Amino acid sequence: MSEQPAPVQNPGLTAPAAPSPGPAASAPGPLPAGLAAALKRDPAGLVAAVVQQYDTNEVLMLGWMDDEALHRTMTTGRVTFYSRSRQEYWRKGDTSGHVQWVKSVALDCDGDALLVRVDQVGAACHTGTRTCFDGRELDISPVQAG
Repeated sequence: MSEQPAPVQNPGLTAPAAPSPGPAASAPGPLPAGLAAALKRDPAGLVAAVVQQYDTNEVLMLGWMDDEALHRTMTTGRVTFYSRSRQEYWRKGDTSGHVQWVKSVALDCDGDALLVRVDQVGAACHTGTRTCFDGRELDISPVQAG
């Protein structure tokens, strides 16, 4: 069984919080100003979060985060998402027991996606599969180089 790691720290982004355009925001946001400014959110104030197993590099799932969900993820050691359908926060594993312990969080070069590296306990997918992509391969027709 995995033990809870220390909260994720990013000393390069420790300035005061900036306003957050996320779904639940109207007051100053919870993120450091540098990080808040670097994020490129969709019109709903969300950014895609790719979740990856830290030791195997296996891609587990994709979720969505607003500023508050990212803040919770970076400070609690557990992954929190924002549900677009339910319009509420949910912490992975609270009902299933399939917890994601945060190992690191990275922002991509464009600022429009996050990579959350975790230690996954149990299945990552709500269907019970290890990843949300298991058994869901699509047929492709590769184009021949000519």
